[in-house]
Amino acid sequence: MIRTIIFDLGKVLIPFDWQRGYQALAAYSPYPPEEIRARIKATNLFDSFERGKMQPEEVARKITEMLHLNGLSFPQFREVWSSIFLPETLLPDEMLGGLHQGHRLLLLSNTDAIHYAWVAEKYPILRHFDGAVLSFEVGSRKPEPAIYQAAIERAGCAPGEIFFTDDLEANVEGARRMGIDAVTFQNREQLEQELHARGVRW
Repeated sequence: MIRTIIFDLGKVLIPFDWQRGYQALAAYSPYPPEEIRARIKATNLFDSFERGKMQPEEVARKITEMLHLNGLSFPQFREVWSSIFLPETLLPDEMLGGLHQGHRLLLLSNTDAIHYAWVAEKYPILRHFDGAVLSFEVGSRKPEPAIYQAAIERAGCAPGEIFFTDDLEANVEGARRMGIDAVTFQNREQLEQELHARGVRW
């Protein structure tokens, strides 16, 4: 029996597109979006930030220097950095609300402190969740075992009583290796079928 349902955040609950962020940064930089993408990816900044090894203000400073951003305050940087997220969620509020009535709901996400604070403010659907296991807080990223172990402990039940969905197959496989019942997210209809097949109703 499924007791806890764990969702990935990006591209399962909330759609995002990094190209939107690169374009937003380009408005303050002498470099075009593709050059911005290449410069950021040439560093270990994403990985370090998502593991909590760098603080938001430090990241903002490093990127400001790297991209020669002009006149961008930290609040503005926070907004530009979070412009990757699209407004419409991939799963409806009523579905998550219904699931929450009978199950513990958790988030499991590779994310950074700026992005998570932003989505927590902007997306009311997160009120249905009992907690979140976030890479920048636990210092581990999917598909590493440590972050799944943290999720299992937070779930408060056996791995086989947990259902997890993520848009990346590697992350799903990482969960399965820990004994979690996991499937790759494709769309709402497919997820509903997977949940129904496991006796989950809402």
